[in-house]
Amino acid sequence: MIIYGSSVSPYVRKVLAALYEKGVAFEHRPVGFHAQDPGFRAASPMGKIPAMEDAGYRLADSSAIVDYLERLHPAPALIPEDARDAARARWFDKFGECELTRQVLVPFVERFLKPRLFKVEGDEALAQRTVDTALPPLFDYLESQIDGPYLVGGRFGIADIAVAAPFHNLRLAKVAVDGARWPKLVDWVAATLERPSFTAAIAAAKS
Repeated sequence: MIIYGSSVSPYVRKVLAALYEKGVAFEHRPVGFHAQDPGFRAASPMGKIPAMEDAGYRLADSSAIVDYLERLHPAPALIPEDARDAARARWFDKFGECELTRQVLVPFVERFLKPRLFKVEGDEALAQRTVDTALPPLFDYLESQIDGPYLVGGRFGIADIAVAAPFHNLRLAKVAVDGARWPKLVDWVAATLERPSFTAAIAAAKS
């Protein structure tokens, strides 16, 4: 199995963390968006990351890849069997991708990616505005939902992976979550990102 995409991307990090949780052997090829690697473009015609190739089967999109992994390697389960818990896990998966990551990427791009990758100055006003106005309501929501070490069903799963993944990008952007205002969120993020699966996925960006 080959996973394409730089793990500096929270979407790629999500897939890598799932693979490490399941103990699945894979090869990681850390390509960027729209890379011209032929294998990557065959798996991801739109040039988006992550993408996967497994014995000739190609797939893009992090949620689709995790679904594939869950069917192929069901233990340990990352998606609950209970119908309500499964639906709630799906909700957090989409919340992590569509609500949280979209806002997190603004300060990440402006403060980290543009200066380092593109060698241009980022829009600090845009980054700070996002930190001040767009992120707090999302943090408020998560603070209200955290009641223990895991988000859904009393066990670690895709909900935790998808929501925690973008918080490392906040760290790279030098954005600290206020522990006085969101104490449960701060503790949950720290504990989740310290799991061996996440430390391995984060380290992959340095390899």
